Amino acid sequence: MRKLRTLLTYISSNRIWLVTLACLELFFVFLAWFAYPENFLSLVGLMIFVSLAALILPLVISIYKRKKIDIAFRCFLLEPDDTNEYLLCESAPASMRPYIHELAHHLRMQEGYVNEQQLKVANYESYIENWVHEIKKPLSLMTLLLDNRKVEMSPLVHTRMLYVRDHVRQNVEQILYFSRLGAAHKDCYFEPILILETCREAVEDNLSLLEEAQFSVTYSGNDCNVISNKKGFMFILGQIISNSVKYAVKDTAPAIQFSVTDNPESGQITLSVSDNGTGIPASDLPFVFDKGFTGDAGSFLSRSTGMGLYLVQKMAKDLAIDLQITSQLSCGTTIILMFPKVQYPVRRFDDATADSYANTKEK
Repeated sequence: MRKLRTLLTYISSNRIWLVTLACLELFFVFLAWFAYPENFLSLVGLMIFVSLAALILPLVISIYKRKKIDIAFRCFLLEPDDTNEYLLCESAPASMRPYIHELAHHLRMQEGYVNEQQLKVANYESYIENWVHEIKKPLSLMTLLLDNRKVEMSPLVHTRMLYVRDHVRQNVEQILYFSRLGAAHKDCYFEPILILETCREAVEDNLSLLEEAQFSVTYSGNDCNVISNKKGFMFILGQIISNSVKYAVKDTAPAIQFSVTDNPESGQITLSVSDNGTGIPASDLPFVFDKGFTGDAGSFLSRSTGMGLYLVQKMAKDLAIDLQITSQLSCGTTIILMFPKVQYPVRRFDDATADSYANTKEK
C-alpha cells in the first residue's frame, strides 16, 4: 500500500514530464514508421526499452531518497539536535533547508520549555511530598498521645482531638493525592478486596468525623470480592464520607448507608453510598466532579473547597471504576461505584493443603 502511494505521488508530481515523454514517444514511433519502415519493430522495441529505463530509474531513485528523508525526518523529530538537523538537510532538497532550520529552532525552544516545566512539576511534587511528610509527624505523635494518654483526658477533649486529627489528615491526603494526579497509577497494586469490609475500615478511619456529626452507619447486601487498589479505594470512600459529613442537615438524624449489589447475569458489582444530607440541585449535578466547583449548598462543618469529588473522579478513573451520582434537594445524595468486570483465578484449599500452608507459615 505504501509503495502504491509512493508510485501515485511520483506520477502526480512528474505528470508534465510523463506527458511530454509520451508525446515524444508517439512522435518517434511515427518518424520510425515513416523513415525506416523495414526496421520499424526494432526501433519501436528500442524506444520502449529506453522509455522504461527513463521511467523506472528515476522512480527507484525517488523511492530511495524518500525513504532516506523519512528516516532522517523521524530521527530529527525524536531528537532535534544539530546532528539530526544536518542529516535531514543533507537528505532533503535544497529548497527545504531554510524551513528545516526554522523548524529545528522552534522544536528546540519547545523542548527546552517542556523540560523546564517538567522540572518545575517534579520540584513541586517533591516539595508537597516533603511537606506532607513533615505534617504527618505531628499527626503520628498526636495519635500516639491520644492512645497512651486517653485515661488522662476527659471524653469530650479526647473526642474533639480525634476529630481535629482526622480532619487535618483528610486535608493532607487531599493535597497529597492532588499533587500526584496523573501519576497515581504508578504505585497501584491491584488485588482482590472485599467491598463492605473495606467500607467498614474506611468508616473506622473516619469514625471521629462521623461521631462528631452523630451519624448512623448501615450496611446492606452481600460482601463481594473485586479487583482494585485498596489504598485508592479507601481514599475514595474517605472523601465520600467527608462530603456526607460536610453536607449533613442540622437538627436531623444524619445517616449514611453502604449497599452492595451483585448482578450475576451481567457480572456487574456496584457499591452505592447514600446519605440524607442537603442534596444537590439538579442544575449543579453535571458539574459536581469539576475542580473547585462547590455549588450553592451550605456546609455543616466548614466551607467546601470543591476538591473532594474532583479527586474521587480522578482516582476512580485510575482504578477503572465508573461513577454515577444522583441527588435530590433536602433528601440526600447517592454515589454509585461500578467496578470493572475482571476475571481472576480463585484458589480453593482443601484441608491437607491448608495444613501444609499453615506449617510453612510457622516455619
